[in-house]
Amino acid sequence: MSPSSTRPTTFHPLARLLHWLMALLIVAMLFIGVSMVSDLSLRHPLLVELHKATGLALLGLLIVRIAVRLSLPPPPLPADLPRLQRLAAGASHLALYALMLAMPLLGWAMLSAGGYPRPLGLPAIAPHDLQLYAALRLAHGWAGYALFAVVLLHLGAALMHALVRRDGVLASMWPGRRVLGRDER
Repeated sequence: MSPSSTRPTTFHPLARLLHWLMALLIVAMLFIGVSMVSDLSLRHPLLVELHKATGLALLGLLIVRIAVRLSLPPPPLPADLPRLQRLAAGASHLALYALMLAMPLLGWAMLSAGGYPRPLGLPAIAPHDLQLYAALRLAHGWAGYALFAVVLLHLGAALMHALVRRDGVLASMWPGRRVLGRDER
């Protein structure tokens, strides 16, 4: 039996649930974040609290997602996928995970440095320092732009697999009913 025959052809249902739940929350967070920084008037407290709570929820979900990813192997990429595309897929996934981790940690550190309340009474992870706060706020914003760009690349790659290659890669992560790839028809 070859190693590829023991690997699943789809992502585990828990991995799919975490993927799509986090995708919805991340898109919502990106829109909330953009609306918060584009409005120069006094920020709406409910929006800020929603942003903090969702960021904390995403951090918790990411920890679970990493554990699931390490314990449940993902399906292999198609054998005919060019090496450069395999490398790009690996690099983009590393970038996604790094940014999904960086965003809430930068936000938490930013709140700590600014002396702002943190969700659930979390401890400060950075010293109270307004210059550090300014630097972390800038980093949090740029990381948000980077996350948005990587999400768009991820979406583009998923559409390329579904509409051009028709190789079952998107189907392996799609929720609910299984859609067959080119090699399974």
